[in-house]
Amino acid sequence: MARFVAPLAALLLAGGSMAQAPAPDGDIRPVHDPVLIRQGGTWHVFSTGIGKDGQGLIAARTSPDLVHWRAGTPPFATLPDWAVLAIPGAKNMWAPDISFVNGRYRLYYSVSTFGSNRSAIGLATNMTLDPAAPGYGWRDEGVVLQSMPTDDYNAIDPAFIADGQGRHWLSFGSFWSGLKLVELDRATGKPLNPRARPLTLASRPVPAGAPSIIEAPYIFARGGYYWLIASYDYCCKGVNSTYYTVIGRSKSITGPYLGKDGSSMLAGGGTILLRADLQEQRRFRGPGHAGHYRGTDGVDRLVHHAYDKDNDGAPTLRVATLEWGRDGWPTAQ
Repeated sequence: MARFVAPLAALLLAGGSMAQAPAPDGDIRPVHDPVLIRQGGTWHVFSTGIGKDGQGLIAARTSPDLVHWRAGTPPFATLPDWAVLAIPGAKNMWAPDISFVNGRYRLYYSVSTFGSNRSAIGLATNMTLDPAAPGYGWRDEGVVLQSMPTDDYNAIDPAFIADGQGRHWLSFGSFWSGLKLVELDRATGKPLNPRARPLTLASRPVPAGAPSIIEAPYIFARGGYYWLIASYDYCCKGVNSTYYTVIGRSKSITGPYLGKDGSSMLAGGGTILLRADLQEQRRFRGPGHAGHYRGTDGVDRLVHHAYDKDNDGAPTLRVATLEWGRDGWPTAQ
């Protein structure tokens, strides 16, 4: 499969620093496709289901300080009945997203099988993330989006955003024709127009019949722009993973998203944000599938996974902060 590689000098304009302080410890592996949110004094990470019992569906972890992590209470004990019927062979849930909308937490999640775009995105909601609080309990709201082999996109890797006009959107997509966007009904969290074709956010040119090697969109707003994060190249190969994270910006939530050099993410452009140093001695490889969170402190944080060379290539929880330069572009620290 041919790879499209934007000129490295252009992609590196925003830098690729991976310096972080202090590194997470405790229950931080295996963690794949994490997202981050804070309720009160507790940080929560939800991620692809890897583990025993409910942690094998959607995994949950908590921390008081973003450093010391322990296993949390998983939101599901079994796959929802609709998902079992819709996606034959599915065993767990992938790539969740967490947000607080209209007084409830919304947990979007993916159901699929590896290499197939017979996939679905579901939604569960809760009043609180604290299992000891009154009203705690996840309510599954059913299917949000589905894709079939006849579609040119893959309905996984969801991420929610409300724009500056109060409209709600869901980005999603992995491989196939690239990353997509649909507008949501503000009350239900499901597509506003179920018959509307998803908009395309980003793609990478490939030979006819080959998939676009891109996934994990995440949009956030800052400084009058919408910023799109995406992962390029291959995850899931341990220390041999070639995953890296790219960012672009747009005045419109629907794009086009451009890198610092003006390259379009519709054509495989953008600016590198997270990338493992290519020297073989570097410990963490393939940093990607980043989620963004800005709390009341105003700090922009990226949660992502990388493959730990010192632990048999295990996917490991990583947290970075974004530092914003005078040129208005971020670097990951």
